[in-house]
Amino acid sequence: MRILQENPDLTLRDLAQRLGFCVGGLKYCLSALIDKGFIKVSNFQKSKNKFKYVYLLTTQGIAEKVGMTRRFLKRNM
Repeated sequence: MRILQENPDLTLRDLAQRLGFCVGGLKYCLSALIDKGFIKVSNFQKSKNKFKYVYLLTTQGIAEKVGMTRRFLKRNM
């Protein structure tokens, strides 16, 4: 979620490569995050590349990211 927040315009292929996922596996994971309301997807209306999408963290996604960070820190302290 951190990578998406910092780079919302990454392509699926670039994001999969950074995470070490196959593109199909990443699509599956992103779909689950979208279904949970943590991520929303928008496409560039004026883009010449109509297949380019932006993956943005929702308010709920940011809250979950903060919660995950807290739980991580609590476990490791």
